[in-house]
Amino acid sequence: MLIKLISPRMRLRPVDSEYKRVLSPSLGLLTLGALTPDRHEVVIADENVRNVRTDDEPDLVGMSVTVDTARRAYDIAKAYKKRGIPVILGGIHASACPDEASQYADAVCIGEAEYLWKNIIQDVELGALKQRYQSSRFTDPADIPAPRWELIDKSKYLYTNILYASRNCPFRCAFCYNSCTYAGPYRTRPIPHLLNEIESLGTKHIMFIDDNFIGDIQWTKRFLEAIEPLGLTWNAAVSANIVHHPNLLDLMARTGCKSLFIGFESVNAASLASVQKYQNDIRLYERLAEAVHSRGIMINASIVFGLDHDTPQTFRNTLDWLVRHKISTVTSHILTPYPGTRLFREMEEDGRITDRNWTNYTTSEVVFRPARMSPKELREGYLWFYRTFYSFKNIFRRIPDARSQRAPYLLFNFGYRKFGRITSLLGKLGLMNWLGRLGRRLAYNIG
Repeated sequence: MLIKLISPRMRLRPVDSEYKRVLSPSLGLLTLGALTPDRHEVVIADENVRNVRTDDEPDLVGMSVTVDTARRAYDIAKAYKKRGIPVILGGIHASACPDEASQYADAVCIGEAEYLWKNIIQDVELGALKQRYQSSRFTDPADIPAPRWELIDKSKYLYTNILYASRNCPFRCAFCYNSCTYAGPYRTRPIPHLLNEIESLGTKHIMFIDDNFIGDIQWTKRFLEAIEPLGLTWNAAVSANIVHHPNLLDLMARTGCKSLFIGFESVNAASLASVQKYQNDIRLYERLAEAVHSRGIMINASIVFGLDHDTPQTFRNTLDWLVRHKISTVTSHILTPYPGTRLFREMEEDGRITDRNWTNYTTSEVVFRPARMSPKELREGYLWFYRTFYSFKNIFRRIPDARSQRAPYLLFNFGYRKFGRITSLLGKLGLMNWLGRLGRRLAYNIG
């Protein structure tokens, strides 16, 4: 059979550039490619890098669906179904809304696919595709294969030096997909498997894209001790409770960590409690920032606006704190009640959801009724915050004290954020992966 796996085109936010679409490929689809028996041909079509044809004749179409790509995915599915070509939808949105997704597809895969994919293929061969597939057990990380990178054109992406060391998160914050009923427990992959995968990537710069790289502190320590001889430069996402583990931060610095994405989310304790983010303690935020920076590691802070105790003053308070503590970069969001999450269920029960057009669920639109400000105040405050945080004045005010951090800091703040819409145009010339390599060379002197 010819199996076509599709990533529908994502929608950009006002603060985004084309970099977001081509940041990295879908590891999920590359993993499905690795799980497909050799007797079948697999092609991956990413609409974020190239227009997707729907007039071809694959034997099976599979799509990974997020909330903001759902409508586009449904349009693609209808085009294939109309010609009798079976379509299966999976991913976080299809898993959260299987009844909705099943209206547009022949089958829906709920949750993790590793133990289902071969059965799905076999059922297609037999002409007996079921409407729903959901595994009775969560995937053993030892059974997750390395992605089939040869299925894509790496030159189209900024980063192809990515991998997951773990799956899911031990915390269940109300706004996160890890609060969905189908979400599994936190699991770590076997360290020997990861060492092999790192070697296969052929680079000294690794980006771990886990939900939470420190979900199991003792495992993280063992893993970092294993990679220490490799001389890597790496980045990862961690939870704010890393402030309680200074020895781990020492090990991170020693093994080549250069930046950490940290879910601060809010500088308001009541707002954090409203979404059950109990692992964060704002009384320790200053200590956390100092602990990370003093080890030569930059911080990319995740911030959410629109939590129930946020007011119009929250935007200024947050900006002042981040600038004062020289936080290197920020990824900011308007609170968005993703379907399937605990937050969505709570807001739906309270009648607070005002927009069910999933294309607006990009974290840059207000799709619910805020508690302590108007929707207009929330949207305008969010845009003001982004614009002001990345103003020339505040970029220079936040320049790191450590000289080793300044090159990557300036590259991200100017090349990716401030002038991203201009520099990302080079990607249209087929130079996106070259830009990533150039960035590694300039930031970290990695060839």
